[in-house]
Parts: sequence; C-alpha cells; structure tokens
Amino acid sequence: MAFFPPFVGPRAAFADLVARYGLIDCAQRIARPTTAPVIRVREDGESLAEWRWEELFDAWWSTSHAMQRLRDDPDCADEERAAARDFNAPGIKPKLVFDPAEDVAGPYLNTGARPKVAILREQGVNGQIEMAWGFDRAGFEAVDVHMSDLIAGRIGLEGFKGIAACGGFSYGDVLGAGRGWATSILERPALREMFAAFFAREDAFALGVCNGCQMLSQLKPIIPGAAHWPRFLRNRSEQFEARLGLVEVVESPSLFLRGMAGSRIPVAVSHGEGRAEFSGTLDRPAARVSLRHVEPDGSVATRYPANPNGSTDGIAGLTSDEGRVTILMPHPERTLRTANLSWAPREWGEPQSSGDSPWLRMFRNARVWVG
Repeated sequence: MAFFPPFVGPRAAFADLVARYGLIDCAQRIARPTTAPVIRVREDGESLAEWRWEELFDAWWSTSHAMQRLRDDPDCADEERAAARDFNAPGIKPKLVFDPAEDVAGPYLNTGARPKVAILREQGVNGQIEMAWGFDRAGFEAVDVHMSDLIAGRIGLEGFKGIAACGGFSYGDVLGAGRGWATSILERPALREMFAAFFAREDAFALGVCNGCQMLSQLKPIIPGAAHWPRFLRNRSEQFEARLGLVEVVESPSLFLRGMAGSRIPVAVSHGEGRAEFSGTLDRPAARVSLRHVEPDGSVATRYPANPNGSTDGIAGLTSDEGRVTILMPHPERTLRTANLSWAPREWGEPQSSGDSPWLRMFRNARVWVG
C-alpha cells in the first residue's frame, strides 16, 4: 500500500522546521506578499521606499538580457524579456478533458499478456529507462534493443508489437538531428527492409521522442502516411532549450493520444534542434499535427519562450495518416509522474490521487489499441 504524508502548505511546513530546530528567535516575518505591482518598505506605518515592479525587473534582468542578445537570437531574447516582464502573465494553465487517474488499460493487465515493445536506442541515446518504465507500467514488456543488435542480426523486429525510438544525442548530433541514426538504417538494405516491413504491419505501432522524433522523421520514405512530415532544424533561439512547456493535444488519428484532444498539459522540453521545417508549401496543411505549443489561453504559441524552437503553428508532434506512428519533440516519458514535473496543479499531487501525470494515458492508450 502506498503511503502518502498529509499535505502541508509551504508556510506551515517552514514554521514546523523553524520550531523543530529551535530557530524561532532567528526567524522573523519581514514582508507579506501582495498582488499589486509595487514593492513598499514601511516602518511603523511610514513608507520608507517604493519601487514599481518594472523598475526592479529591469535592474535585475538588464545584464542577462544584454548577454542573451549577443549570445542567442536577439529577437528571442527580447521576446523572453517581454514575457517575463509581464506582471499579469497568467503562467501555465493546464486543462484536461480526461481523468489521468483512470487506467484505461486496466482490463488488459489482468490477462497476463504483455506485448513486447522494442525500446530502441543508438550511441548517445539516454532516454531509454523512462520510456521503458512508461510502457512497462501500461502492461507491455519493454525490451532493450540497441541498433548494434539489429545490425548484427542478434535480434529482429518481427516479434514486437511496437518500437519506441528514444531521446538523446545519437552520434552526438554532429551529423544533424537524428540524421546519422536514420542513415544507419536507410543505407543498410537489410535493415531498411526490416524497418519498412515493420512500419507496413497494420498490427504494429511506433513512437519517436526528441532525437527519436528527428530520426523517424527522416525515415518517412518507408513509413506509410508520413510523406508530409517535416525535418527538424536548429532552434530559432540558437540555444539548447530545456524548460517546462505547455502543449495542447490536437485532434488526430494518433493511437497514443486518443481521448486526449483539447487537453493542455505541461511537459518537459529538452532539445537543440526542434524547429519543424516542411519541404513544400502543401506539406504543412497535409501533415497530421498531433501536438502543438500553446499560450495559457490555448492560442497557438508563436513567440519565444512559449514556442521554444520557432516551429510554425507551434508544431510539437505529428502522426501518420493511420495514427500508428507518432513523433513528438517534447518528452512526455520524462513526466509520467506528477512528481516529475517542476510544477503541476496542487490537485494532481494530493494524497488521494494516484500520482500519475496525464502523460501516462499515452502509454495506456497504446496498450488498449493492441488489445
């Protein structure tokens, strides 16, 4: 049985620590929070000093902003400063259209059947453990499969219901975003045929995240229904982006995202080459977008840092026409527990909750699809 300590607010928790270690005489309340964009210093009711929020922000941010404009894309630096300077910014506003505590895969867990999923990795990939945990929790048997295993013929893809290409830095990304990984498949006839046969199976699925997303996007010539997918280029900010982002699940055929469309969910972002670029003017409208970066009000994020990479229409994920192959730039597998999120609504982590984040639904959806 899981043990959940009683929820204690931060003020009460701090007061408890002060009392426990005999620090009451050392701890004094010197201020109280305010919703006004003004900081005031008073003594016995007399105002000694007063600063507007903008004054203090500019003093604090000016040096960092100047450095950022020289180091990064200057427009991104300006947009981030403007976003941070907005005193009335609403922050991250999640919205769910489903109950994350509901285990839709529950009925399949009792059957004893655990379909195999190949957790695919290459030199430099580092996200296989979280990915394996998600599939294992949803009722799959996650199997570690290195590309060297496939190249040497020690293992094939015939016995797997799914493959998951994980995040990281295949070949150190020196050959471009996932290009080296994809080339190792496309330029080996036997390997290319193996993957093409797998993608053609109507009873099989594939998921690519971050580096795996970049890699699968370059395998689109052998993935049915993926001809319109983009390639992923260096972020507009000219920097590796690691932050908590807000994405909206878009209505799409993706088997992973069934029943989730319309939800806006925080997710880990961690990539240097996530900007989607389409090869033709007709490709973007035809692409099956499944995930996009949004502002707190749900509008498409066009400015940095809400749109961390500069992708048109905030594109963060796509799927094939049939929905069996899905590629995502953010990392849902890193945020499968509420505790994995740097911030989440309080009700997601209350003692009576399961502690599962909404992203676990993706993996459970895959188990339901397999049946």
